[in-house]
Amino acid sequence: MDTLIPLIEAQNLVKRFGEKTAVDQATFTVNSGEIYGFLGPNGAGKTTTIKMISGLLRPTSGSIRVAGFDVQAQALQAKASCGYVPDEPNLYPKLTGRELLQFVGDLFGLDRLQINRRTEELFRLFDLEEARDDLIDSYSHGMRQKTALAAALMHDPRVLVLDEPTVGLDPKSARLIKDILRQMADRGSAVFLSTHILEIAERMCDRIGIIYQGKLIAQGTMQQLRSLGNGEATLEDIFLELTGGAEYAEIAEVLK
Repeated sequence: MDTLIPLIEAQNLVKRFGEKTAVDQATFTVNSGEIYGFLGPNGAGKTTTIKMISGLLRPTSGSIRVAGFDVQAQALQAKASCGYVPDEPNLYPKLTGRELLQFVGDLFGLDRLQINRRTEELFRLFDLEEARDDLIDSYSHGMRQKTALAAALMHDPRVLVLDEPTVGLDPKSARLIKDILRQMADRGSAVFLSTHILEIAERMCDRIGIIYQGKLIAQGTMQQLRSLGNGEATLEDIFLELTGGAEYAEIAEVLK
C-alpha cells in the first residue's frame, strides 16, 4: 500500500469570526494509511478545523482538498469521500438504529442490497445487533457514539474525520473504536481525529499535529516531536511545553 497518497490537504487555512482568528494559516497533509492526531487546548481551533475539513464551515481563506476534491468547489464529491463524527453526535432519536443506517445508505446512493449487507456488518462489528430495532432515543451515550461511527462508515469512506471519538465510552467500547480506526488506516483510508486523551494519541497515531491559539505549532511523528525536547519526553510533556501548560503540571505535581 502506498502511504504517500494525500487524502486531506490543507493549505494556509484561515478562519475568522469577526475580529477573532480561530485558525491561522494552518497547513498539513494526511496520507492514506495514516492516523493523524490533532491536539490542542480548549478553544485552540480543533473543532473549527474539523468543520472546515468536513465542509460545515467555509474557510476565510486558504484551501482544503479531501480525496483530491476541493471542499468548496467540489463539495459533493469531497463529502461523498468523507465520513464525519462530531464530538456530540446529533442522531434522529425517533428512528431505530437500522432505520438510521438505511437512511444514511440512501443519502450516499447505495443500492438496497449494499445497504442491507453493510447495515448487518456494522451492527455486528459494533456489537449493536440486539439494539438495531430499538429507538435511538433509548440508546446509552456509548451506543449512540458507536451508532454515529457506524453511520459514518456506511459508505466505506476514504477519509474519516472524528472529533473526540472516545469521550464517555467504557474501556471496551473505546478499545473497539481504536481497533476499527487502525483497521481503516491499514486498508488505506486516512483518519483525522482530535482528542484530549494524550495517551490515545501517543499510542495509536502515526503523526500528530498540535494547534495552539489557532496556529499549528508542531507536527510530526512521536520521534520527530521528541526531538523538540530531550528525546525521551512523553506526548504530555511535549504538549504542555509547547502550549504553555508546564506551570499547571508543576502545580499538579505539588498537589500530589
